[in-house]
Amino acid sequence: MPTIIEMSRLGEPDVLVAREVPPEPLKDGELRLRHTVVGFNYLDVYLRKGVYGVPLPCVLGIEATGRVIELGKGVGGLKVGDRIAYTNELGAYATERTLDASRAIALPDDVSDEDAAALLFKGQTAHMLLRRVYKVGKGDTILVHAAAGGVGLVLVRWAKALGAAVIGTVGSKDKVVLARSNGCDHVAVLGQDDVASFVREVTGGAGVQAVYDSIGRDTFEGSMRSLAPFGVMVSYGQASGEIDPIEPRPLSRYGSPLFTRANVDWHIADTPTYHNSAAEVFDLIRSGTLVANIGQRLPLTSVAEAHRQAETRATRGSTLLIV
Repeated sequence: MPTIIEMSRLGEPDVLVAREVPPEPLKDGELRLRHTVVGFNYLDVYLRKGVYGVPLPCVLGIEATGRVIELGKGVGGLKVGDRIAYTNELGAYATERTLDASRAIALPDDVSDEDAAALLFKGQTAHMLLRRVYKVGKGDTILVHAAAGGVGLVLVRWAKALGAAVIGTVGSKDKVVLARSNGCDHVAVLGQDDVASFVREVTGGAGVQAVYDSIGRDTFEGSMRSLAPFGVMVSYGQASGEIDPIEPRPLSRYGSPLFTRANVDWHIADTPTYHNSAAEVFDLIRSGTLVANIGQRLPLTSVAEAHRQAETRATRGSTLLIV
């Protein structure tokens, strides 16, 4: 029988419990796939802790790769045995599952299961941040927090390919080399360097055109003070906690910035954008612009350990769960 990692209550990583279940009935327009690799994202931690609401009991995990093992009525363009990937569909912590066929992304022969699981959702997030929220281009200088993390590394490499200069932050000295080797022009260490002063120094006082901040409360003030006049502050995560409420009037002291809280759900809810952004990520994988940077591989049944490592910021690059 299929194995799922189920959460029946919110809490610490030990709420994630493995159990065997009968296969789900297949509905019209759905397919059944057997997973090969499940991608781990920090969003999984948020969901486990209740930052964003999920129905309980719940199977976490939002992206994976696998093989089609059964097709429901009305599914065209796919066949049993096809390799597919998907993102933003809750229920990936499982050995197999059903999936709406419209969310199945055919994997090209020259993109591996591991590369897709490590990069697709993070790449779609970067696509939103770099091409839609603020369109990064040649001559821009940007600040990327958590530059040695999964999304951070994708942002750095993609932004460099677009012609931007990139300043990164990392959580410890031992992550500086990783951030630099993936394209960061300058790297500050959180807790050691004053980020805003560091940014002003390396930009000759000018500041950056955009900040991409996945950390939240601990970095918000430094992020705002790092912006050039009319710069864009993009919050897309809250690893250190939610940002305190923002009063509009005091924003003027930061140079009249634009502030947004970006959510990739809206970006890839549209089916054409979902598939087109995936195609662009695959192109960047093929060209070598995006590299998986797999930090660790764990069995799916050890997913609780992946959560613990992520929360202590002990991870480098992407974590993959092998089925």
